[in-house]
Amino acid sequence: MSHHIVEVKNLRHVYSDGTVAIKDISFIITHGESVGIIGANGAGKSTLLQHLNGCLEPTSGSIHIGHTPLSKGTLPDIRRTVGMVFQEPDDQLFMPTVFDDVAFGPLNLGFSPADVEERVADVLKLVGAEHLRDKPPYHLSGGEKKRVAIATVLSMSPDILVMDEPTNGLDPFARRQLMQLLRDFKHTRIFTSHDLDMVLELCERVIVLHEGEVFADGSALEIFNNEKLLSECRLEKPLSMQGCPVCGITC
Repeated sequence: MSHHIVEVKNLRHVYSDGTVAIKDISFIITHGESVGIIGANGAGKSTLLQHLNGCLEPTSGSIHIGHTPLSKGTLPDIRRTVGMVFQEPDDQLFMPTVFDDVAFGPLNLGFSPADVEERVADVLKLVGAEHLRDKPPYHLSGGEKKRVAIATVLSMSPDILVMDEPTNGLDPFARRQLMQLLRDFKHTRIFTSHDLDMVLELCERVIVLHEGEVFADGSALEIFNNEKLLSECRLEKPLSMQGCPVCGITC
């Protein structure tokens, strides 16, 4: 389905203080791929993700979703296709109750009240947050806010799911729930994470950013077995690929 393709071409972003965050980045992600974007702090991961649904405007270069260029005129359509979950849930929770936050997107797409009610109930159940429905978001824990933020995006039925550090603030049980949710998502998944075990488990492909550039792009196993590459980018193997410090046996 060509309208689900993400094409980034010669993308560059310079912040107002002169910081060059990303430099001449190009790649294509096709429908159904699960892609992890990894790199050390400051590599440009979050900046890159914020371009994929127009939260940031490129200094130069272009982004296409399918054959549609991302621009101010196409932004509403792009955001219906590309669902973005920010690293900090407070950046996208702003309504009086959880229900209102999750219902906001479908209501603005013109769904009937009955359809909105059904969508909200379905996605809150999916993320294990049914009991939070009537609570104010500012009363929630960090992990609860994260689940609700994910629900606000899923309620829009995106074809491309983009997530910045999705497991930040989650306890082990909530992390497992999220990973199962991502496994069940049938379309394109793109996310950044320092949780490299999650990346290894969920992603067939990994893009490594280093100092604002694409340093490597290949299969997850190929990338994580390249110790020289990981060292140059200030990364380490996922814990599941590291040998026991006592006996040397890999898990």
